[in-house]
Amino acid sequence: MSRSCLAVILAAGDSTRMKSSMSKVLHPIAGRPMIAHVMEAVAGAEVGSAALVVGRDAEAVAKAGAVGGVDVETFLQTERLGTGHAVLAAREAIQRGYDDILIGYGDVPLIASATLIAAREKLKEGADIVVIGFHTNDPTGYGRLLVAGGELVAIREEKDASDEERRVGWCNSGLMAIDGRKALALLDKIGNGNARGEYYLTDIVEIARADGGKVAVVDAPEREVAGCNNRAELAALEKSWQERRRHELMISGVSMVAPETVFLSYDTEIGQDALIEPNVVFGPGVRVDGGAIIHAFSHIEGAHISAGAMVGPFARLRPGADLGVGSKVGNFCEVKNGRIGEGAKVNHLTYIGDAVVGARSNIGAGAITCNYDGVNKHDTNIGEDAFIGSNSSLVAPVSVGRGAYIASGSVITEDVPADALALGRARQVVKPERARLIRERALAMKASRKAQK
Repeated sequence: MSRSCLAVILAAGDSTRMKSSMSKVLHPIAGRPMIAHVMEAVAGAEVGSAALVVGRDAEAVAKAGAVGGVDVETFLQTERLGTGHAVLAAREAIQRGYDDILIGYGDVPLIASATLIAAREKLKEGADIVVIGFHTNDPTGYGRLLVAGGELVAIREEKDASDEERRVGWCNSGLMAIDGRKALALLDKIGNGNARGEYYLTDIVEIARADGGKVAVVDAPEREVAGCNNRAELAALEKSWQERRRHELMISGVSMVAPETVFLSYDTEIGQDALIEPNVVFGPGVRVDGGAIIHAFSHIEGAHISAGAMVGPFARLRPGADLGVGSKVGNFCEVKNGRIGEGAKVNHLTYIGDAVVGARSNIGAGAITCNYDGVNKHDTNIGEDAFIGSNSSLVAPVSVGRGAYIASGSVITEDVPADALALGRARQVVKPERARLIRERALAMKASRKAQK
């Protein structure tokens, strides 16, 4: 949009009802602080500047809110005298002069950019105030939008509402847009003559109308403008976010067998024709290319899974895991900072850490890369077409050449040349009848202890 815009985001909540030592807006939804979700929506509404009104954890809140390329400035709210008073904590920013002023909240993480854009469009069309409202079957606790002659005439807070007004199901979300040229004049007229003695931002509707101004409303889905006051509501917001994102991915061509059991991160990317089986958890930083298969009960974070690769079931991919095209990391395997080459297989009960596995190599069951010496991490390099036998330990730093063969049960501490066979285990010794003698002795000891009791 060609119009300049400042978003004033109220983010000074004390987390009293959250019962938390951390600012409310820092609590995560999909692995990301709520304030970051809000700021992403603000950025998507083509807002150039934001004023964060903060309280506790001010520095952390400012850092979490620095997303989307918006210029962020913080203002400390030292008193809690109502929403109108809170907005004026950012007076210095507001008075610089903007075409549009958006008022938002740091604990409303599901707000969509499209809704904010719609509010700005109403300002562009000549409205002085734009209220973002929603319809609900349970309006308890919300300010009611009061209409006369087809126009919004007031927002009545529940404590000040009459019985008839409380039956209204059209409610105020708290989000609002104000003509930037008139914002300070209107905000400064807000008084505190109400049941709580606070400066309600909502009074600005009646003030604007009394000055001959135009007030408009933009409706949003109830779920989109839901706020967060406690841990139960935080969980409800998480559920809503997950449902929305799963739906978007499935519409884009991702298959989910039981979508309600798949948990995504805010930045999870999944390509067309990928298949996600039940009970899969994605942490931050995951990209799954088209055609990959993630089997059930896998946990993935900070990883890239190429086209046609298979993961799990019961696999864990940690940050730095990079699976090549058509590769496989199977059940009860873990990969950390490891690159698995094209067509390579890490089938079961295996740990690959700080390692490169060449294309088409096979890592047997129970094989591990011993990457940590108690102080430092070291790398393991496995060439293409190598075979690592079951229950082998590769003690880093070590390299296994192309086409090399590591015998099962070996402990490899030195580099293995290409096409070589390496054995690092004791020679097998067989003692005839020894097992029977050991068993008989053990049974005798057991019988003796039983007799003593």
